[in-house]
Amino acid sequence: MISRLVDRVLGPRIPQVEAAEERGLYQRPRTLFATAAIVLGVSIMLPYWELKLKAPQFPKGLRVTAWVNRLEGDVHELEGLNHYIGIPSFEDGAVLERSVAIAGILVLAGLLLAGLHIHSRWVIVFVGPAVLFPLFFLADLQFWLWNYGHSLDPRAPLSGAVGEFTPPIFGPGRIAQFDTLAWPGFGFLLAVLAAVLTARGLIAHRRAYKPLILAAAPDKAAA
Repeated sequence: MISRLVDRVLGPRIPQVEAAEERGLYQRPRTLFATAAIVLGVSIMLPYWELKLKAPQFPKGLRVTAWVNRLEGDVHELEGLNHYIGIPSFEDGAVLERSVAIAGILVLAGLLLAGLHIHSRWVIVFVGPAVLFPLFFLADLQFWLWNYGHSLDPRAPLSGAVGEFTPPIFGPGRIAQFDTLAWPGFGFLLAVLAAVLTARGLIAHRRAYKPLILAAAPDKAAA
């Protein structure tokens, strides 16, 4: 039973003659999935999100760079401002996400590589998460931006003056006297590129293997 399940997941084998004649057809999804896996893996080494704040008392501005597992930049200065405004510490946010981010992205890349060997509809289970990953990242980031802006400590000296807020994920915004500007980092752009490559790989995979799946269906039914 296990072997039948494995065969069902792996899908039909490519006939040798057809593999030689239509090499590009079957190589295309493999190339796209493999490239997406590499691009996604490289994204770990680059920042995913950037935020710059400017105010009269900080004419040069403050900048925070978000990697998948840490924050860098003027974090210490912003933590000092957070204390007066009543915003929770950055250390308390996205603890789970930061702890599993690198391993999770590497798992996604590994699933993409596993998808090279899947010739059935099960391929979506292996490579689909890579398509959804950028959307998940944005949704999680938006949640934490909202959470921080709506979790002000009323005992903080300036919490009443600021009021609740939700900074935009991308583009200009304003928090009290601070003008903000947020933009995607190169790591996130690579994650988006990996998602696009994966989606194109799924289309190429369907074109290549759907005829084989349909051709094999009558034989399975007769067996």
